[in-house]
Amino acid sequence: MAFVTLAVLEGLERGREFRNLQTPVTIGREEVNDVQLNDERISRLHAKLQEHQGAIIFTDLNSTNGSRVNGHPVQLRILRPGDHLQLGRCTLLFGTPEEISARAQQLGVSPVDVLPLSRPDLTDSFLRQSRPEGLQSDEILPKSLFCGERPPLPSPLTPLQRARISDLLMYIHEQLQHIILTSAESENSAAGTMLVDWARFQNLLQLQKNLAYWLQEVANPDSAVPPG
Repeated sequence: MAFVTLAVLEGLERGREFRNLQTPVTIGREEVNDVQLNDERISRLHAKLQEHQGAIIFTDLNSTNGSRVNGHPVQLRILRPGDHLQLGRCTLLFGTPEEISARAQQLGVSPVDVLPLSRPDLTDSFLRQSRPEGLQSDEILPKSLFCGERPPLPSPLTPLQRARISDLLMYIHEQLQHIILTSAESENSAAGTMLVDWARFQNLLQLQKNLAYWLQEVANPDSAVPPG
């Protein structure tokens, strides 16, 4: 059991804060949800947050329009303070100001650096406390899903699980290494431009397709369709 805080940054409930909600927490359009959002693009039961071994896990409950975290479509995600949950037209900020500041301090960065989507025109106090200088009100700064953090490997693992994860990582490493070693800097373009062999580029696209399948298989194994 854990307690989570969500602040509505965009949507009809903008400015509302849901503090110290006890997990599991459901989010959706119906009144039965712990966080009810009035938006027709949000499913009746859209997503849930649950605690497991100290981590808060976000799960999209096969919603009609899907979910995004930090601007990236996700179905399953370990949340970190400062993450932005985007459901329909609504944007929710995960974590209290204290949790966000503590995470920033741990990473050795400014609190704004762990806020993947910064909108200075938002009136919410969470963002007003760490507004980047010179940013215009209509600018949106999409950042990495992980804000520079490297996700840890799951632990503990059985010997078979370790071997399977090792195989997956070795496969990805091998494919990327082939692309890197066969790339060359262009002599006729601006500095910093790299040329990738067409066949290797197709390998890269296939790797992206495989990764998408693995993500779907992990999040929803019953509906995953193997890549062609």
